[in-house]
Amino acid sequence: MSPFAAGIIGEFFGTTLLILLGDGVVANVLLTRTKGQNAGLIAITWGWAMAVFVGVFTSAKFSGAHLNPAVTIGLTTAGEFEAGLVPYYIVAQMLGAMLGATLVWLHYHPHWSLTEDKDLKLAVFCTGPAVRHPLMNLISETIGTFVLVFAALYLSSPSISGPDGKPGGLGSIDALPIGLVVLAIGLSLGGTTGYAINPARDLGPRIMHALLPIPGGKRDSDWGYSWIPVVGPILGAVIAAALYRALGGVYVPPPIS
Repeated sequence: MSPFAAGIIGEFFGTTLLILLGDGVVANVLLTRTKGQNAGLIAITWGWAMAVFVGVFTSAKFSGAHLNPAVTIGLTTAGEFEAGLVPYYIVAQMLGAMLGATLVWLHYHPHWSLTEDKDLKLAVFCTGPAVRHPLMNLISETIGTFVLVFAALYLSSPSISGPDGKPGGLGSIDALPIGLVVLAIGLSLGGTTGYAINPARDLGPRIMHALLPIPGGKRDSDWGYSWIPVVGPILGAVIAAALYRALGGVYVPPPIS
């Protein structure tokens, strides 16, 4: 398999697993008569952290485990990923997110008709603000993603290589640390917007919410808010990459003579 094909496949299946497990824990907590109903925010944040762990661990060998357009853009802005691969990675991430959301829809199929609250059904697929304030919601997503990408840059560089042999990806050894970073973001910063911190994570499932027939009915997909979990993470990633470069990246000790 060529490095290019491996990268695309890794991003697709890694993001699929990320969304299957991430949106899956939200469904388990929010939908009616699941075993995890009303388990609360702590269950969701831990579930998402472990979803990141599984997604990164299983895809790192193939693609460097970005699983997030913001991470891909951040690594590229920092000069640690090949710019020509960016569109392909983002398409693979979006398609993986859409498939993951579809699998969640299928897995919890009997519970959709039992759940009367259409807002909860939407929340399984995508994020929404606790208090709707577009500017502050945008700032929240920017800050959360800044933390994610800034941490990812230091975890992934300079020793971890992407599928093209150049730096710019998370290795499997970084799967747990990056999962714990996501856990920290969720527990500390997730109360405002639900911490999408990933354009594909929010937009892909939101598209599937609009397209899929959901038993018991559904509300609109809140397209008026949908730009915030896309623009905010990209802004946060670019700021993180700029600071990373301004600080000189990672210190690499000189070789022993």
